Amino acid sequence: MFDNLSMRHTFLVFFIIFCTLCATTKAQNANPLADRWHYIETYRDLAIEQMQRYRIPASITLAQGLFESNAGKSELARRYNNHFGIKKGVNWNGPTVMMRDDAPNDLFRVYSSPRASYEDHSLFLRNNRRYAILFTYRINDYRNWAHGLKRCGYATDPQYAQKIIDVIEKYNLSQFDSYTSGRYHAKTRTTVEEERLSEFFRTHIVYLNNRCYMIVAQEGDTWESIARETGTKPWKLLTYNDYPMDYTLHKGDLVYLQKKRNKADKFYKGKPHTIQAGESLHSISQRYGIRLSRLYKLNGLSPDATVGVGDRLRVR
Repeated sequence: MFDNLSMRHTFLVFFIIFCTLCATTKAQNANPLADRWHYIETYRDLAIEQMQRYRIPASITLAQGLFESNAGKSELARRYNNHFGIKKGVNWNGPTVMMRDDAPNDLFRVYSSPRASYEDHSLFLRNNRRYAILFTYRINDYRNWAHGLKRCGYATDPQYAQKIIDVIEKYNLSQFDSYTSGRYHAKTRTTVEEERLSEFFRTHIVYLNNRCYMIVAQEGDTWESIARETGTKPWKLLTYNDYPMDYTLHKGDLVYLQKKRNKADKFYKGKPHTIQAGESLHSISQRYGIRLSRLYKLNGLSPDATVGVGDRLRVR
């Protein structure tokens, strides 16, 4: 009986370790970039609406929402629609939830919808005398706004301002601060004009990934139409994205508007990518913003090499 109990205990321990490893692997290979792009796509118009009503830069609102809610994945955002980590405070009469933060029993505001959270974030800043200095800054001065938020006590993290600035610059969120007439002033390094206003940039966000400008292809896009709107040539776009010249663009494809980098962002140093089902070397190079030839070289692979699910690749 003792031996049976020991065996069952040993099995249980190994099972727990196995499940933990599986969960860790899954978490490591989730696609946080896709989550963040989806968050920006979902809430960009709401951030712009708040900017127009309350004169808070859309880039600041969107960056805070991204950062505070972990791109909408935090429990506070998912279950309670609180995207900005706003605590109860003395002026809140609505529902609250107790969660661990600076203290184990902090009370946070609960909202009926993400829109209510965005609206309350604007009112929280606009109606609080502590944040009055922010509204003396220019609407496109996101750096002063970020540092001002930290100085005014929005967060206790000493690096909070720089983290918000990094989010804005990494994802090119400042383009939303110059929103006019239903269009974004999307700036890219490949456009002949400094700013191009067209229907194209109303529906296409120009992201920054690994310090490279890129968009996500929409229904009806072609290499020719994207080239025309971004001031480049179709063959250059195909080359930037490591596609053969006869490749047909599909909705959801990532399209880089300039040459990709030789290696992934420094965030991925020492963090190899584990290949998942459905991935290819090309899709991995697109995800991290790396030239396909460099991905081969980083991993000592020949152009005709094959890889399988579970294989690990260096991306930096």
